[in-house]
Amino acid sequence: MAPQPITQPFSADEAEIGRKLFAAEWRFLSAAASIESLPAETGVEIAFAGRSNVGKSSLINALTNRNALARTSHTPGRTQELIFFAGAGPLTLVDMPGYGFAAAPKAKIAAWTALIRAYLRGRRNLARVYLLVDARHGLKSTDAQVLDLLDEAAVSYEIVLTKSDDVKAADDLAATIAAVGAAVRARPAAYPDVLATSARTGAGLADLRAAIARLLAEKQ
Repeated sequence: MAPQPITQPFSADEAEIGRKLFAAEWRFLSAAASIESLPAETGVEIAFAGRSNVGKSSLINALTNRNALARTSHTPGRTQELIFFAGAGPLTLVDMPGYGFAAAPKAKIAAWTALIRAYLRGRRNLARVYLLVDARHGLKSTDAQVLDLLDEAAVSYEIVLTKSDDVKAADDLAATIAAVGAAVRARPAAYPDVLATSARTGAGLADLRAAIARLLAEKQ
């Protein structure tokens, strides 16, 4: 069984626009530990969310063809703020704090949760959240809580599987894509397609860039 095709395949133009979008210069814009310290709402924002150590920073680095734009760490819970990255155009990328790290102090987890909840509910230029899920494990109970929050906030989101190169059998990856797709299909804010990626090999990155280019075109 091969991985399921994208519902609306990307055109060559979308793929090229996506490539150019992320081939441009990207830079750190700001970090926000509170709603009061968020940058001004300008252009279009997309955010990357996921469990701790799911590979958000690695994916952002791979997307932008940078080795160290987003700081990566083997220590779960390292990203403790909303980190904003700006390119040459109207798009801003947001690296969100990882969730589901049980060893973090309860007060810190509560602060992260409150920040994420307020950001999702109040950010008017947030176009979509890409929820990263480890392809080896699929959706977990902690993911379901975030899906509920995204649905409540009416924020469009799409599932992106990470570390797909660590899933050795194509049938296993296809089964995970199908299971995750079925789990989110009935959710009101979920985008129907599930993208499988690997920051290490580059697999799926062209589709993700094209998906973001399509979204940006819809919002402009």
